[in-house]
Amino acid sequence: MKILQPPTIDEIRSAHDLIRPYIEYTPLLQSSQLNQISGAKLFFKCENFQKAGAFKSRGATHALLQLTKDQLGKGVVTHSSGNHAQALARAAAMLGVEAHIVMPENAPAVKVAAVEQYGGKITFCKPTLAAREEATEAIIRDCKATLIHPYNDYDIIAGQATACLEMLRQGPLPDFILCPVGGGGLLSGTLLAAHYLSPATKVIACEPEGANDTWQSFRQGVLIPSVHPKTIADGLLTSLGSLTYPIIKNYVSDVITVSDEAIATAMKLVWERMKIVIEPSSAVPVAVALSSPDWIQNKTATIIISGGNVDLNKLPWK
Repeated sequence: MKILQPPTIDEIRSAHDLIRPYIEYTPLLQSSQLNQISGAKLFFKCENFQKAGAFKSRGATHALLQLTKDQLGKGVVTHSSGNHAQALARAAAMLGVEAHIVMPENAPAVKVAAVEQYGGKITFCKPTLAAREEATEAIIRDCKATLIHPYNDYDIIAGQATACLEMLRQGPLPDFILCPVGGGGLLSGTLLAAHYLSPATKVIACEPEGANDTWQSFRQGVLIPSVHPKTIADGLLTSLGSLTYPIIKNYVSDVITVSDEAIATAMKLVWERMKIVIEPSSAVPVAVALSSPDWIQNKTATIIISGGNVDLNKLPWK
């Protein structure tokens, strides 16, 4: 049954039970070297090991499992720059459902290739939200497909919240959770799960300086859309949604931005020291932690590594 309000803890637990056969229970890792650099005790929830390479498989799978047989028979559609596209195409393939994926023409080649491999039918568009929505609406008119929004959907938010639910079962209740933010689906789910299960934990939203609409919205108290964002963190280019923004406004402790240079440095450091592949968007909260802010010193912080889908021909370092 479709969730029509911010998910409760029971709905988040139910979402986890429902999607558990289809996803990975991803590990919580540590690095003594990154602890030393940051001055904190860091834990890393590694959604780069998730199915389709990112946390998005949680929400996409949960949203599809809420649909009726009639809806599934007409297929699904979404617009996404990459990770949600891959996740939805994979989930649809598992259930034998046709998936229409609208992608901007500048989407990373590695993510386009993955969508194709999962059997998604791609429609390319100009890299603007208006173009994405126009192409998506045309497919809905023509095919009667059901829209599975990348983040502005409570079923998606409930699915993404399961990453934090797992994380809080795997390790100590942290002083801080550091979470990247683009459209806000992962952040909203994380905020709700932390609020229900570890209310003393402060959740910090982490964002690129070149795509800082969440930072602006948080500081000004109104939803400010992203305009011409520019960052190597390609998964964080979208604006907050009408459902994600109120949750973020109510529960987030702070929003902190970092430069693309800091993001690239953090990404490379994780590759070198932890021997795991993370994408630029995942490196944003790592960059925040490694900047060694006063508030993180001698504290426990969990960083959500949101994904590991990287175009190896376009690494942000030489």
